Amino acid sequence: MTQFRISQAAALLGVSDDTVRRWIDAGHLTARADDAGRMVVDGAQLAAFARGHGQAPPDPSTIGRSARNRLVGLVTEVISDKVMAQVEMQCGPHRVVSLMSSEAVREMGLEVGSLAVAVVKATTVIVETPGEI
Repeated sequence: MTQFRISQAAALLGVSDDTVRRWIDAGHLTARADDAGRMVVDGAQLAAFARGHGQAPPDPSTIGRSARNRLVGLVTEVISDKVMAQVEMQCGPHRVVSLMSSEAVREMGLEVGSLAVAVVKATTVIVETPGEI
């Protein structure tokens, strides 16, 4: 059974340790002492909590898509040359970088501070696990 200490759970959820403790005190999460006496949260319960409480900003587009991975965020950097551009976005805690034509950047009016949606449609997603937690 995977379990996470309070500080690890907080880091994974993007909140403070105190917030996780408040959720435990309120009964939203359950913690127990591990063999070393540290408070831990069950990984499956933490995943269910994260899924139920994660709130992404609403997608401002009105387009139907088959891609399910939509990350709403702000453009934080645009580096362009004559042909290609690198567009960096901050989507919540996630940094997303896209390479596209400079023409597309101009047509879309992408600039630092623009609202944009990163859409990820991939046939290959690589999943890794850490060696030690």
